[in-house]
Amino acid sequence: MHLFQYREGSLFAEDVSIIDLASTYGTPLYVYSAGTLERHYRAFDSAFGKAAHLTCFSVKACSNIHILKLLGSLGAGVDIVSGGELHRALLAGIPGRRIVYSGVGKRPDEIRSALEADILMFNVESLQELRTIEEVAASMGTTARVSLRINPDVDPHTHPYISTGLQKNKFGIEMTQALEGYMLARDLPHIDPIGIDCHIGSQLTSLSPFLEALDKVLEFREHLSILGLDISYLDLGGGLGITYGEETPPHPRDFGRAVLERTKGLNLTLVLEPGRVIAGNAGILVTEVLYTKTTPSKQFVIVDAAMNDLVRPSLYASYHRIAEVLPHGRTEQTVDVVGPICESGDFLARDRVLPAVEQGELLAVFSAGAYGFSMSSQYNSRPRAAEVLVRGDTAKSIRRRETYDDLTALEG
Repeated sequence: MHLFQYREGSLFAEDVSIIDLASTYGTPLYVYSAGTLERHYRAFDSAFGKAAHLTCFSVKACSNIHILKLLGSLGAGVDIVSGGELHRALLAGIPGRRIVYSGVGKRPDEIRSALEADILMFNVESLQELRTIEEVAASMGTTARVSLRINPDVDPHTHPYISTGLQKNKFGIEMTQALEGYMLARDLPHIDPIGIDCHIGSQLTSLSPFLEALDKVLEFREHLSILGLDISYLDLGGGLGITYGEETPPHPRDFGRAVLERTKGLNLTLVLEPGRVIAGNAGILVTEVLYTKTTPSKQFVIVDAAMNDLVRPSLYASYHRIAEVLPHGRTEQTVDVVGPICESGDFLARDRVLPAVEQGELLAVFSAGAYGFSMSSQYNSRPRAAEVLVRGDTAKSIRRRETYDDLTALEG
């Protein structure tokens, strides 16, 4: 459920007209709904009821500090994967004890910054990383809380680029080596192994891969308990899918019910890392039609948003619903919606059936709140889009549009 709805034939974000926003802030433009973000966060977090848990929003999905502040005010923690994301989280006022640090390539300086912030724990991805964390913690005279990320070799049945739980993926530690890792962690003087972590992928539309991985991790935790390791945190990662088109992903309450049933009585604090399921349908990308073009084999709608603004269609061949901001009821036609980038792979949609549009009209690209702006770039020296956050009848600029001077500001 989201708060982008048509009123009297025109698209609104909550109580603000998208036409008015485009007139004020220009296009391409990312528009987020604060009410939708709050609704999605509460729907996910409440699915775990009174059980001990921490919902850590995945910063990589949507990293604007205004959105992190909003979620933090609701009690959210964050899952980070870089020193830059740590910087953002701290600027947004997220307490260190509500931060978990994932990712396969943490640098020593990033580890040091995280220890200085007293984060809850590192999700460790390799034994070499574990030893590096020990070295940094020892040099600081402190102890690092860690969780080892288990690779359960479970197929999440999602796009291969966002699958993370198979043995061929770069993420996590294979079970046998993970056991060695926990024995090492137990003996390292500046390491405190408090958790176990498992994240198998993104945009999952079935609970069965989650539960298969969870069963393997709980069995592994029981083995650690026999060996004298008391694991008190279970990090299940994120990955719950959303509806882009025809998908029917499970509701967070069904996910929560299934997880709580399996972990009941185990004296565990659950850590969840949702990103897409909170932010995905809370944002749209607004773009203006620059030209229409017909060739002997194709009809093109050329818009001012491109793969540098929203790379998912080009990178993953992903589907985003596209609709007129002000529908005119014209005859439908099959078109490619493309941008100005000098790449044949620059498209927002291919062979899409849309009503005929004209130069100067606005289109909305839905489900763009996750991995939209956060994956954008300045390719072709295109300034990045502006971001606006709407609450009720009020719109707030949360990131101004970049200028040409911004493109060269670091090259002096």
